[in-house]
Amino acid sequence: MSIEISKTHSLLAQAMDYRAARQDMIASNIANVDTPNYKPRDIRFEESLVAKKNELYKNNSHELQMACTDSKHLAPKEESSSLKPTLYFRDGHMARNDGNSVDLDVETTEMSKNSIMFNAVVMAAKKDAAIFNSVIDASTKVN
Repeated sequence: MSIEISKTHSLLAQAMDYRAARQDMIASNIANVDTPNYKPRDIRFEESLVAKKNELYKNNSHELQMACTDSKHLAPKEESSSLKPTLYFRDGHMARNDGNSVDLDVETTEMSKNSIMFNAVVMAAKKDAAIFNSVIDASTKVN
């Protein structure tokens, strides 16, 4: 049996895992910049994290509900129950003569953005842990 620190803690841990996996995938794309017929791959996980957040925080009373003023309106999109990241091939880049479509500028930019987001998630996890540390410290001072 494990003790759950907070709902946010598990979500942040999963976000760090996904960011690390994306960093590895981008590094693999850069390593294969000269491999013939290589197509750059990427991972999309933001949707799965949003679904996980909605699952963890089921109390959606603070959300604004969409009004349906006409019976011809489309119903709101249902949340996906799949909590897995999506692997896809990045398109839109011109392939060279050898069939490789890795763009080094795009890959290094994506790696930098991912690194910044990873650091932001780490800082959020530290802030989350600091809240509990302050509670523990304050409880030791109570006589």
